Amino acid sequence: MMGVNVYLDTILIPLSIFITVTYHAYLCYTIKNKPSRTTYGTDKMRRTAWGLHLNQGDASKAMLTVQSLRNTFMSTILTATVTILITMALTALTNNAYNARHLFSGGFFGSKSDKILVLKYGSATICLVVSFICSSMAIGFLTDANFLMNAYGEFLSGSYTQTILEKGFSLALVGNRVLCVAVALMLWMLGPVPVLLASLVLVFVLHEFDFVSRFPDNHKECMTVK
Repeated sequence: MMGVNVYLDTILIPLSIFITVTYHAYLCYTIKNKPSRTTYGTDKMRRTAWGLHLNQGDASKAMLTVQSLRNTFMSTILTATVTILITMALTALTNNAYNARHLFSGGFFGSKSDKILVLKYGSATICLVVSFICSSMAIGFLTDANFLMNAYGEFLSGSYTQTILEKGFSLALVGNRVLCVAVALMLWMLGPVPVLLASLVLVFVLHEFDFVSRFPDNHKECMTVK
């Protein structure tokens, strides 16, 4: 039975990671080459057009800038907070993990060896830490971008401000996605099969959010940025 458990862990977990990584690699490729097909690429083009028409130092634009970035700020702060809470809960759960191994026995729940248990908690914790770091850096970049958009003086470069803004949004996206992967890996405590199922569901749900519907053939792309 132990051989079957190890077999499930060594096959299903790498397969789950491969599915998730392959999807995000395809997403990055599409954002780079066909941005209009993705929601992130479309939003990026809109942010670029918005930044080009935004007059820095205009007091009437200050409230618009704050309101436009507020939702991203809130979601990024929420992601960072959730990662810390989950990490603390996972750390507390690790203390009783070895005593609770008998609660999840059987081939469906995978191997219960010491090395596999360390790998389960370690992989989830690493993803949570990476998510927290990315979210924290995103908050810093977005704060700087918010300041630059409302700063006075012609010495401020619009392209530099746009670069800082895009770094903030990119890091916020990475932090959110790594958190989703961490949640899927946490299901490894219940066995490798739930991880595979969670990865499939995650990719399906993210695909619905990441890719926009195709336009009819008689419609042109409604947005171009020069």
